[in-house]
Amino acid sequence: MLRESATSIVRILRQAGHQAYLVGGCVRDLVLGREPADYDVATDATPEQVMRIFPRSYAVGAQFGVVLIPLEAVDPSQISTELHPAGRDVARNVSERPRDNTAKRDVTSYVSTEEQRRNELQDRGRDVARNVSGAPPHNEAASRQAQGDVTSYVSTERQERGHALPAEPAGKATVIEVATFRSDIGYSDGRHPDQVRYTSSPQEDVQRRDFTINGLLYDPIEDKVLDYVGGLADIRRGVVQTIGDPEQRFREDKLRMLRAVRFAARFGYSIAPGTFSAIQRLAPLIHQVSCERIREELTKMLTEGHARRAFELLDGSGLLPQVLPEISAMKGVQQPPQFHPEGDVWVHTLLLLEQLPHPCPKTLAWGALLHDVGKPPTFRVAPDRIRFDEHVSVGVRMAEEICRRLRFSNDDTGQIAALVANHMRFADALKMKESTLKRFLRLPRFPEHLELHRIDCLSSHGDLTLYHFVKHHFESTPTDQVRPRPLLTGNDLIRAGYKPGPEFKEILSAVEDAQLEGRVESREQAMKLVREQFPAEASG
Repeated sequence: MLRESATSIVRILRQAGHQAYLVGGCVRDLVLGREPADYDVATDATPEQVMRIFPRSYAVGAQFGVVLIPLEAVDPSQISTELHPAGRDVARNVSERPRDNTAKRDVTSYVSTEEQRRNELQDRGRDVARNVSGAPPHNEAASRQAQGDVTSYVSTERQERGHALPAEPAGKATVIEVATFRSDIGYSDGRHPDQVRYTSSPQEDVQRRDFTINGLLYDPIEDKVLDYVGGLADIRRGVVQTIGDPEQRFREDKLRMLRAVRFAARFGYSIAPGTFSAIQRLAPLIHQVSCERIREELTKMLTEGHARRAFELLDGSGLLPQVLPEISAMKGVQQPPQFHPEGDVWVHTLLLLEQLPHPCPKTLAWGALLHDVGKPPTFRVAPDRIRFDEHVSVGVRMAEEICRRLRFSNDDTGQIAALVANHMRFADALKMKESTLKRFLRLPRFPEHLELHRIDCLSSHGDLTLYHFVKHHFESTPTDQVRPRPLLTGNDLIRAGYKPGPEFKEILSAVEDAQLEGRVESREQAMKLVREQFPAEASG
């Protein structure tokens, strides 16, 4: 529907005597053989002309020449069945398909013996440590030697293992954005142009855009890609580079520095040396970007399936200490080798990010990133081993502060903090009373806690015994046994002659413990337990 609607808009604009093309990320994705999430149209028609042609459209950035056209405002009768479907065989315009350079290994294929596991993790840790600079590969051809075709990449090892892990709701576009060809003049706020000048030239329009891979135009009527910026060549080479002078592009819009990292990680590309150097020089200017926009870019990096590479690039570019200094502080913080043979806290976190499922709920992704954020400030070398006293409670406070700084919603903040707060509780699962275990299982969004524990183990000692134990109980225990209806309430205690007070919480908790453990099953049995355990509380 999106593709057909965008093609229809192009046809209608042309029938009205205007130039019109698909532009930007949708063209890049079509060339890559991916389904675009949304479609943008560029035209020489002014916003006023676009709105006259599409009366049900509305301007959202008229000063920038941007009009939104709802899908229902596009007349389906204008779509010709003789048109080439938008994107059909677009890749024929590219002589060599880009390839994804992320090597995948099934987590179930890890060696099982403790010694082999420890050796492998030590090797992987050294590999990560060697790669933390995140600099673009010197030999791009060699770096892509073992790549797989982007169009056929299926992240099988990142699928859910035995429990439901809900993905973020997919944001489905309901509008097509139509922008007038323009050139931008001045960026005094480091984000938006001070002034725009409309133009009739599509070639001039693409010169203002961020990266060559995003500067392509596509004619869906003639089934032809228009490339004025070298974007097709950079897709073939697997390179993210700016259109024109990198420093000028980044000074115009500081968010582009984070976008460069995200695109490079998402597509398995390198960042062109000149573009990367400009990011390193200008990284401190990222603070001119709103916290909300920084949060959204980081969230996309964490959830698009290549989080480890994204954070390696953030580190190498100098952006990481600017946007998340608490994560940068993990580098070089050693851990006890008997529990963490892979290396320091930074290496462990990178390995964990590599295990994130795709798609991934954003709260799980952020919980994984922040689960050990309390370790750097609590590090100490004790007589027996390295210790991180109270790192969980410290980490919860730090995670909440980071979430507040990045303007997360209260709901997301609560879940991220809960993941940090509870990630060490699995260690006590075998020793928990039945009532304690059941209360643990009824934590909100418990599958996220399970998945965090699983990938935490796979990124350290590799022992999944506790994961399988808790997972079995979570999947096999009926809901009415995990969260049964209360046998008694405070009103029942009052009617039984107990005086209301703080003790009610203790009494009702004891009753619930007995109920969860199967020691009482009725109201009468519950009252008998209360009278036996709390006789002094009765008023008469």
